[in-house]
Amino acid sequence: MSSKVNSALFDLIKSMSKSEKRYFKLMSSRHTIGGENNYVRLFDYLDKQAEYNEEEIFVTFKKEAFINRFSITKKRLYDHILAALDSFHSSSSVESQLHKQLHASDILFEKSLYDQCRRVLHSAEKVAKKNDLPAILLMISYKKKRLSETMGYLTVTDKEIDNTLQDDLIHSKSIVDYNHLWAIKSHLFAHLSKKGVARSQEETDAYTLICKMVLSEDYATDDLTFEGRHLYHHVLSAYYYATGQLSKSLEQLEVNLVGTDQTTLRKKMEANKYISALTNAIYIGDKIGDQRKSTQYLNELKKFGATLSANEDLSIKLFSSVSSIELSMFLRKGDFQMATKSVDKIETELEHYDDKIVPIRRAFLEFKIAVVNIGTGNYSEALKWINCILNDSNLDKTEDIIGFTQLLELLVHLELNHNNLLPYSLKNTQRFFKTRNRMYGFEKVLLQFISKLIKCADHFDRQNLWEEMYKELAKITNDDVFESVALDYFDFESWAESKLKGKAFDAIVREKYRRRMNVA
Repeated sequence: MSSKVNSALFDLIKSMSKSEKRYFKLMSSRHTIGGENNYVRLFDYLDKQAEYNEEEIFVTFKKEAFINRFSITKKRLYDHILAALDSFHSSSSVESQLHKQLHASDILFEKSLYDQCRRVLHSAEKVAKKNDLPAILLMISYKKKRLSETMGYLTVTDKEIDNTLQDDLIHSKSIVDYNHLWAIKSHLFAHLSKKGVARSQEETDAYTLICKMVLSEDYATDDLTFEGRHLYHHVLSAYYYATGQLSKSLEQLEVNLVGTDQTTLRKKMEANKYISALTNAIYIGDKIGDQRKSTQYLNELKKFGATLSANEDLSIKLFSSVSSIELSMFLRKGDFQMATKSVDKIETELEHYDDKIVPIRRAFLEFKIAVVNIGTGNYSEALKWINCILNDSNLDKTEDIIGFTQLLELLVHLELNHNNLLPYSLKNTQRFFKTRNRMYGFEKVLLQFISKLIKCADHFDRQNLWEEMYKELAKITNDDVFESVALDYFDFESWAESKLKGKAFDAIVREKYRRRMNVA
């Protein structure tokens, strides 16, 4: 059996907060669920384990009857914990409260207390309308119809029937529209996570085709729910980002940031959306040179995170978002000293959250940590983080991050004089780009340079190769917006300039950043 299945109960207990555990104990003390509450004893034992060890459990509880049916015991305890968590969080969101009311209406209906059932549904309906929740409104409508049928249609008028139909059609359309938007968003992000930002007109056309519906001037947003409108602008911001239209992407993000209902931010999903919009706005604001906006949104993100009573999911989201953004800003400025200080904390958090971080998010953090180490000349440490990415089988389909990581690996092998490894790594990298049809101008220049360099022994000839490569990189990244995307991952151009001119890499990056800010 899978170890994940075996450790499911352990993982659930370890995910609980102190308040949740205390509530579980309180519920269990009121409702003994096995002899002298052996289930609670097992709960306490698992809670104290640093790592899940089933053999230890069998040894410790070998005299207990429940250990003979341990799989059943685990299942019952697991269900009991979920029931306690359900009760504990029953008022944590509007949706939770509404589902509780709907369950109450079912109980009243089954007891033939129809008038009380109707009043509960009426109350729930007002809340659902206020919060723009079409799916729940349809559930309420179904239960109201059931009431009308049971009571022989004596209390319903023709006008009410027609109004119900119109409301149901509106709610149904809202759900259909949302589902269409969700499908578009999912296709867009699936493509983006694998391919990255468009590197050619062909890739731009692919993103445009995915988003064809939302880009249409005839697309109507008037009937969308709050959730639907948020998703609509989210899709547009992602499309403009994927196609290199950063100012337009920021505009769409700001629509959502301004339109976010501050009173609902403490709900998990709303908080996730707010964090996501802020994170993207910070990144894009910094990239286009708008320091005022990037700083403003970064401060908002930190302030929001400090006041948020976050569960583990949100804590991971905040950690990965803030860490990624701060590293990006430090690297863009060439401030490798501050970046190194951030890395120390990030490494601890990565180890703490382990595989709970989404692989692609983890990979981008690991990539930036590798870049920080390259910037400080710690190439062996950089190679360690590069190998973390390349050895992660979860990333096999992510062409973008894997491709640039392989280029970074070649750079590090050059710095470490790994002459025996370079030909092998070069061959693997060339094969990767060719088989995935990703051999763009930038990749060609860099790979051809390395191919020539490893065959060249003369010092002056090597210098000529560096100069030739630097000029070609500068030309294609300055003249072609598609090729300049590569510099978002690592400033290969500044790296080449540092080797050519014998200057420190970080000094060149800082000088370029100052010039860019003066122009902005």
